[in-house]
Amino acid sequence: MEAYFSSVEKIVLTTLEIIRDRIFKHISRNSLMWNKHPGGLFVLPQYSSYLGDFPYYYSNLGAKPPTKFTAVIHAVTPLVSQSQPILKLLVAVAKSQYCFQIIVLWNCDKPLPAKHRWPATTVPVIVIEGESKVMSSRFLPYDNIVTDAVLSLDEDTVLSTTEVDFAFTVRQSFPERIVGYPARSHFWDSTKERWGYTSKWTNDYSMVLTGAAIYHKYYHYLYTNYLPASLKNMVDQLANCEDILMNFLVSAVTKLPPIKVTQKKQYKETMMGQTSRASRWADPDHFAQRQTCMNTFASWFGYMPLIHSQMRLDPVLFKDQVSILRKKYRDIERL
Repeated sequence: MEAYFSSVEKIVLTTLEIIRDRIFKHISRNSLMWNKHPGGLFVLPQYSSYLGDFPYYYSNLGAKPPTKFTAVIHAVTPLVSQSQPILKLLVAVAKSQYCFQIIVLWNCDKPLPAKHRWPATTVPVIVIEGESKVMSSRFLPYDNIVTDAVLSLDEDTVLSTTEVDFAFTVRQSFPERIVGYPARSHFWDSTKERWGYTSKWTNDYSMVLTGAAIYHKYYHYLYTNYLPASLKNMVDQLANCEDILMNFLVSAVTKLPPIKVTQKKQYKETMMGQTSRASRWADPDHFAQRQTCMNTFASWFGYMPLIHSQMRLDPVLFKDQVSILRKKYRDIERL
């Protein structure tokens, strides 16, 4: 009932979509898409008519999510040193047994680096130059992304191969959610009567930032084609909040929180030069902008879709008093 009849707007939209399906039968939703969560309004037939192309129907098909991911690294800083975080990150991700390919989205104002500047890897590395070089371009539905799973990364993210592998194995059990490392939370500020955003370490969280997270590639299509231009333009003008908006979208669709893995809290390269755009976290306006984004996004959705969770997933023998040799993800305890 909530999916279609919770507001006059949804009733009208549902009616229009049903009419559209009857007119354009070659790209219409089937009965399962309409009758199973998340419902027909979030399952866009222009994306695909095959259930297996969406993250919601694996169990209905008796299938499991494919076992490979595409990493998309968002690059905004010129490549001037072979010790830069992006190169270390690229090598670590490429060593993952689940990595199919790596895409570097070059949103830097400087020209593309020569091919020999990138490290040699056993998986393909594709460098795409962003046409508009705006924040929302990191969530475009690129044809180069051929796997269901996307590992979204900021250029200065610090992750080991073991951490990548563990996050991906967790994501296989939750293909419709965002799974990753950096957790954040929202709260209601009763004194200001508005939503607030916090990065404090608390007993719960409601967002996993896309600087180090895995999710289904369908959310790139939904972000690009479902969300209004006004929200995406806000993100692009601020060069901020794209990760918050993606969390709003996925939680609005799934009605579920994201999933944080391991105790890791610091996921950024602290040595990044303060002159780069990647150091936007150090900008005092950055945090204030994120508060504004929270309220603008909630206003468009008509409610607060983010959901708090107190669950964190660690490897089974994590911190257990057994031989380190018995632990599959032994490196995680040292990080």
